[in-house]
Amino acid sequence: MEEHGHGPEQVRERIARGGQRGHLRDVVYGGIDGTVTTFAIIAGVEGAGLPTVVVVALGAANVLADGFSMAVGNYVATRSELEDVARLRSVEERHIQLYPEGEREELRQILAAKGLDGEVLEEATDAIARQKDAWINLMLAGEYGVGPSAASPLRAATATFLAFVACGAVPLIPFAALDEGAFHASAWLTAAVFYCIGALKSRWSLVPWWRSGLTTLAIGAVAAGIAYSVGGLFESTVR
Repeated sequence: MEEHGHGPEQVRERIARGGQRGHLRDVVYGGIDGTVTTFAIIAGVEGAGLPTVVVVALGAANVLADGFSMAVGNYVATRSELEDVARLRSVEERHIQLYPEGEREELRQILAAKGLDGEVLEEATDAIARQKDAWINLMLAGEYGVGPSAASPLRAATATFLAFVACGAVPLIPFAALDEGAFHASAWLTAAVFYCIGALKSRWSLVPWWRSGLTTLAIGAVAAGIAYSVGGLFESTVR
């Protein structure tokens, strides 16, 4: 478990940067998908008995094209989330102007649900209602379940793309470096990447690193097995 300081300055600094969403999800998502899809293509092509040059060509095309596609998709999705939060903020601002008493009652009930009551509840309601941004932020969280934190669509897309390319390129390395046994070496490297991604993401969870690694490895193995089996169905046709 990570520990942090509890001095006034340390608390102030931590809260000040606490609204920024990290990119763990983007990195894990891109890394796993890049490894799965690239090795799935390799396994499918190998199962069909196609030449090594085809493996490298299709794998490289997947790493760049699919990586870019995923990055664009994540950019659009993250931007859509920000636009939705902006829309809800605009709604709350308008409601505060048009129905101040009703919005104040909503604020009061949100605070009451957090355990405040009596004079403390009324004082807290008055104090927050005097700060429009704090009022709206609390309404966003209490009424819609969204936070005011700003996620950068460009950074999210970049994290996804880099993770996709870095992890997705690993299964291709043996085919560029070895004349024989490239597929088996690629399988072992891919398994290692799956396991490392799972073990690494356990740093931000309560799941043991070895269990997280095995879970991710199992997911990747299933995807690769399916691709290899489908490729095998076309082996006789290709040959």
